[in-house]
Amino acid sequence: MKYSFFAAALIGPFLAGCMTLGLAPVAEANPPVAAPAAAASAAAAAASAAASTSASMIAPMIEKRETLMATGYAVISVQNHKLTAQQRLLAIRASKLDAYRALTEQVYGQHLDATTTVADMVVMNDTFRTRVEGVVYGAVLVSITPVGEDTYETTMSLDRQVVNDLRALYLGQLASRRK
Repeated sequence: MKYSFFAAALIGPFLAGCMTLGLAPVAEANPPVAAPAAAASAAAAAASAAASTSASMIAPMIEKRETLMATGYAVISVQNHKLTAQQRLLAIRASKLDAYRALTEQVYGQHLDATTTVADMVVMNDTFRTRVEGVVYGAVLVSITPVGEDTYETTMSLDRQVVNDLRALYLGQLASRRK
């Protein structure tokens, strides 16, 4: 059974509760009893080492642009509805989802699964499958434009700070899985 690399990293925060990035911790009414200083510093050092290792793996992949842009497309005539107006609305929705998929690819990357069958030193079958998984929030709708007579194009943008928050959330989940 194949296990999705991103599924556990992205579903974990929703099962564990809400997490705030970049804000000071909220004081609890009944704070827990403090751990001994040696154990606390060892745990902090281990968490710091895991986070820096994860960050060093991802750091080269971070783009220098301040805003990520993505464009999605959808054909009107292939939408499954009899009314032309409803087909247009469905195409707009499909092009928006395609733009979200393109943003997710830029933030988290793409999982590629490839299989090649060779017999008698000849390639018999070559199969590629790709998968994108992730959480995107804060995307801004830039434009929805008809292209030609039968296609819609949707452009969306995502601020660099939101991308950094999404990646920090992902790296935090990756580090917590390794413990």
